[in-house]
Amino acid sequence: MVELAPIHQQLIESVPVKVDARIESENVLYRHGGTELEGLLVGDTTERRVRPGVLILHDWSGVGPNVRMRATMLARLGYVAFAADLYGKGVRPTGAAASSEAKKYYDDLTLLRGRVEAGYRRLSADPRVDPDHIAVIGYCFGGAAALEFARTSVAASGIVSFHGALIVHDPSDAAQIRSPLLVLTGGSDPVVPDHVVTAFMDELRAAPDVDWQLIAYGGAPHAFTVPGSDRYRPLTDARSWRALVSFLREVFR
Repeated sequence: MVELAPIHQQLIESVPVKVDARIESENVLYRHGGTELEGLLVGDTTERRVRPGVLILHDWSGVGPNVRMRATMLARLGYVAFAADLYGKGVRPTGAAASSEAKKYYDDLTLLRGRVEAGYRRLSADPRVDPDHIAVIGYCFGGAAALEFARTSVAASGIVSFHGALIVHDPSDAAQIRSPLLVLTGGSDPVVPDHVVTAFMDELRAAPDVDWQLIAYGGAPHAFTVPGSDRYRPLTDARSWRALVSFLREVFR
């Protein structure tokens, strides 16, 4: 089980939950090709109705406390949340190893998209989840993965990127996007500088049927939602969380 620090618990408890709810998590094994993956499924076990699902994509360190925290927060809102594993069971790198692991997928976007799809299919198959109401959200590396998955023409209810890399495609395949997008980026993120943001928006503008929003938070660096780091910005985290909650309410109507 992924251990949570007090700061994670504090953020979890900031989300109201119904009195009789029982939020429980379980590790889930599934596969993509020949690779065994281990995700984390979180939901309210007292709820019997079929409900929307939210697929959560981790940063470059793999399934860890941050995505477990977000999954629990979403479960408290009444969703079934699944933190997908994009790397493989037991692959939880740190530091330079995390950068190297993420690069494998940035260099093979087909593989990255396939790993997201495997998690999406696993969540869709859960009997508690309405397969027609699934959103995909991602943080950092996971934000880039979510946006790549959008380019597969998946009909997800919505796709959200938190401080993810914005990969511009040339030639563009933005016209393949069928899901509404919400892109939340830091206004002072050196990983996603202004010229990259502009190029990404220009690619989306050239595909007029794509439903997209982009919010840049002033003064926010990369990884502004990661508690415990020197890049964490509580106010920006709270604002981006409210943006997510509002977006989910809209797309799950």
